[in-house]
Amino acid sequence: MANTTFSGPVRSENGFKTIVKNETTGAITEIATLGTAPVALADGNVALSNAVHSGRFLIVPNGTQDNTYTLPAPVAGAYFCFVYGGGAADATDFIINTGSDTNFFIGGVLHLDTDAGAAADEVVPVFADGNSNSKLQVNVPAMAQVHVIALNSTNWQIWGNVASTTAPAFADQ
Repeated sequence: MANTTFSGPVRSENGFKTIVKNETTGAITEIATLGTAPVALADGNVALSNAVHSGRFLIVPNGTQDNTYTLPAPVAGAYFCFVYGGGAADATDFIINTGSDTNFFIGGVLHLDTDAGAAADEVVPVFADGNSNSKLQVNVPAMAQVHVIALNSTNWQIWGNVASTTAPAFADQ
């Protein structure tokens, strides 16, 4: 395949897609869609896909229940940015799930405690164990922005900030 070099800006009316082509089968896998509108996630459990969700801001609703957002199988470069979109602190949680302990998180998030002065740590990093934690539970968020990127076909790097009265927690399946 040829490479193209542009000397000026490149414009698209409908975004750009990052893809990978399997050299053996020729199958195309979409990794990310760039430059399109954010996706408002459903108030319910959602299986995410690279074609629809990767490369876009994912707006997490003020839920009526704990919602689980399951990542697709990791493909290096697939990127998901979860942003809590409620106008006030939520009474429910959202969970980011890789689907398998073999596809675990590396990294962590920074918890900003919103019940300041309640004799607890006010700003605390919360880390995945780096060998099997495949779920992040964001507890009763007031604000949250969590980034997840596939490092390869196995692992996910995770980072971000969560403001809430209860620290987020990593766990196995």
